Amino acid sequence: MEETDFLVMKSREGLEERLEFLFPDEQVRLERRPEYDERLQVELDVINQMGFPGYFLIVMEFIQWSKDNAIPVGPGRGSGAGSLVAYALKITDLDPLEYDLLFERFLNPERVSMPDFDVDFCMDKRDQVIDHVAEMYGRDAVSQIITFGTMAAKAVIRDVGRVLGHPFGFVDRISKLIPGDPGMTLQKAFDVEPLYRSCMTTMKKFATLSTCVEP
Repeated sequence: MEETDFLVMKSREGLEERLEFLFPDEQVRLERRPEYDERLQVELDVINQMGFPGYFLIVMEFIQWSKDNAIPVGPGRGSGAGSLVAYALKITDLDPLEYDLLFERFLNPERVSMPDFDVDFCMDKRDQVIDHVAEMYGRDAVSQIITFGTMAAKAVIRDVGRVLGHPFGFVDRISKLIPGDPGMTLQKAFDVEPLYRSCMTTMKKFATLSTCVEP
């Protein structure tokens, strides 16, 4: 069986199970079925035409494996929660029709980009999922990606203040002492703003941690 046909089969089977849960009353289920069937077909056409049935099936498999092995999985996050196919495959646990979520935010033939499910696993067992995927598809086909982020000066002050347990209002007042000029850094603010300099001079720990956090 081709992966496109397998995706269609699993999606329709999964949708039937979801509908029985959502609408236990058979008459209500019959009335609501057309809108779900239509949405499912639209999504399947897009997924198959854009060449991504395999991706959905891969994600479906390792999420089901995780659940079968008592590894907690999140209900769905990000634009992927807008897919009825994902809901039918139990990749997500949110009914996109109930919440008026758009599939097009996740996958759109007018905006060619790779689909990307945001999947949350229990931190303590996340490595088990990665090992499972590597065993399924080969270590050379699986890799992890690291991203780096930076924080602006005002955000650094707010985050460090929160960690140190200072009241929000107090920290907010300090952050507002930092000029809003593009490219502003804590050191620049220290040099040009007397009130900020005065605060940091008397709050050594706050100043030290803030300097460490800022890139």
